[in-house]
Amino acid sequence: MSETPVKQQSTAAFYGQAVASFGVALGATAVGIFNLQTDAWVRAFLGIAVLYLVTSAFTLAKVIRDRQEAGQIVNRVDQARLEKMLADYDPLQKL
Repeated sequence: MSETPVKQQSTAAFYGQAVASFGVALGATAVGIFNLQTDAWVRAFLGIAVLYLVTSAFTLAKVIRDRQEAGQIVNRVDQARLEKMLADYDPLQKL
C-alpha cells in the first residue's frame, strides 16, 4: 500500500549546463570588473563582493535543500507510523 517516492535525479546534461552557466557568469563578471576604468581598490572591493555573493548563494541553496530533505524524512516517518497503526488495528477485536 505504501508508495516510495521516486527520487528526482538530475541528468548529466543538466548538471553540465549548470556548471558551465555558473562558470560563464562568474568569468564574465570577473572580466567586467577587471576592465572597469576605475581605481584598483574599487575593483578589489567589487571582486570581494562578488565572491561573498557566490558563497552566500551556495550556503542559502544548501540550507534550503537540507530543510526540504529533513521535512521529507519526517513525513516518511509519520507515514510509516500511520501505516503501522492502520495495519495493527482490528475493528472486530473485542475490548
